[in-house]
Amino acid sequence: RYADKEFKISPQTAPNLRLKWKFYAGKDITATPAIYDGTLYFPSWNGYIYAVKEDDGSLVWKQNLENLTGINAPGFVLNINWTVSRSTPTVAGDLVIVGIYGPAVVIGLKRTSGELVWKTTLDNHPAALITMSGTYYNGSYYVGTSSLEEGATIEQCCIFRGSLAKFDAQSGAIVWKTYMLPDNNNTRGEYAGAAIWGSSPSIDVNRNHVYVATGNLYSAPSHILECQERQSNQTKPTEPDECVEPENHSNSILALDLDSGNITWYRQLGGYDVWFAACNNASTPNCPPSGPIPDADFGEAPMMFTSYVNGTKKDMVVAVQKSGFAWALDRNNGNLVWFTEAGPGGLAGGGTWGAATDETRVYTNIANSGAKNFTLAPSNMTTTAGGWVAMNSSNGKILWSTANPSNSTSYGPVSVANEVVFAGSVDKMGSVYAINGKSGKILWSYETGGSVYGGMSISNGCIYVGHGYNDLLPKSTFSNTPNPLFIEFCLPNPERPVLGPKKLQLPVLKLERPVLPVGTTRSGPVPKLKFSVFLLLGTAHSNFGTARSTLPIYPSNFNKIAKMPLIKITKIPL
Repeated sequence: RYADKEFKISPQTAPNLRLKWKFYAGKDITATPAIYDGTLYFPSWNGYIYAVKEDDGSLVWKQNLENLTGINAPGFVLNINWTVSRSTPTVAGDLVIVGIYGPAVVIGLKRTSGELVWKTTLDNHPAALITMSGTYYNGSYYVGTSSLEEGATIEQCCIFRGSLAKFDAQSGAIVWKTYMLPDNNNTRGEYAGAAIWGSSPSIDVNRNHVYVATGNLYSAPSHILECQERQSNQTKPTEPDECVEPENHSNSILALDLDSGNITWYRQLGGYDVWFAACNNASTPNCPPSGPIPDADFGEAPMMFTSYVNGTKKDMVVAVQKSGFAWALDRNNGNLVWFTEAGPGGLAGGGTWGAATDETRVYTNIANSGAKNFTLAPSNMTTTAGGWVAMNSSNGKILWSTANPSNSTSYGPVSVANEVVFAGSVDKMGSVYAINGKSGKILWSYETGGSVYGGMSISNGCIYVGHGYNDLLPKSTFSNTPNPLFIEFCLPNPERPVLGPKKLQLPVLKLERPVLPVGTTRSGPVPKLKFSVFLLLGTAHSNFGTARSTLPIYPSNFNKIAKMPLIKITKIPL
């Protein structure tokens, strides 16, 4: 979630972002869009996947996923009885690859038309689905599986096991698939859960690793439940836990070999954590012993970065849990380098869906779903809203915490470019924000008109985001979003100023010759000039100013300058 090649957007220019176009998608958009060669790719909760032009938002193609694939929705998703995707599409050469939000199917489409090329079932469990966005590298596609089985009743729960798979990107064939838990032989009462459900796998070319992180258990063997009863949930995540067996990779960060899928190293950071929805009610009988409070799921994949630790250069991965803790590990062996409680955890986070790093700082959302007191470092002020946090990448020290100005939760992932952090809010007005990466100061905001749950893509002075999240969450909590939109905001093009009641910044001109009619020359001192700049449309206008700048005005180029779009220059010799 780091746009390392973005230089137009900066803390100085971000306040100038303006709405460029809107695209009506029919239903909510929560996936972060993919951008490739002037085209944006994203799915909507109406069951379509879209390709639109980056420049003007016009439609290139759209495909109905159910009609395209013949896949029927399994009915596990509340309020959704049609086939949908909620993942960011991945561009892989001439293909676009994306996962289906139940059943757990991956599809490859022609990038230019959206026609189906292949489809592959990743997991046959009826509640399995794909929420993670995949990663393409060297002809292969990597993605994990999640499920909604933890919403089942106690009698029906649970046998699903999370896994990571490698596909041949051109054919859709599965090269390898690695489970995060021991085989339960489809028997209830054994290990189940450990879904892989957030952001995208990270690829470490030098070590031949792919990094992922996992969620909680849905169920565990009886001897593990008995162990937890004896322990009374007292073990800290930084210490070994007798109730966590070596093959239990729930609530873990893992490195897998790219070629074989074998687990190279892992670090379990949640301790015993067995949970499913029915046991959210404390009076429900026959529930397993309670796990950590708050939830220790990883709802995102680890991010790679390099920083100096005590003067030594170190390659690390970092991920943030729903518990609100950030964990940085050594990429060579999974050893813990630092950890920080970035903010309050909760059933829905804490950190979730995706943090970001520019290697100098690690940025995360804190959803604060439980509306706990959230201390805003470096001050002692508190909020019960969500917010965003920046940490020093070398040691995890919190540099700043900024509360969500809308006084709402902050579920969506963050993105960063050139020391500007972008984030959205699920408030009814659908606020989006640009935040100074150094200070945490809000630089810019815009009310999109519908809850923003997804992340923002950044490219060439523009940002892209969708809004709406009413299909899964109560409409009494969030806006009705009558016209769900996909939106582009851009910096003004210096050759075509954005019109509006803003003071225009005057160009500064350096005069090295007298401004005379074309074809006339003479020597002598340069006279001082004044000029006016007018917008031919809109209400903005400039004051008079003395002309001086690094752009020479000669007889040969004055006519060119005078013909700049929307600008009129009046010469007034003093």
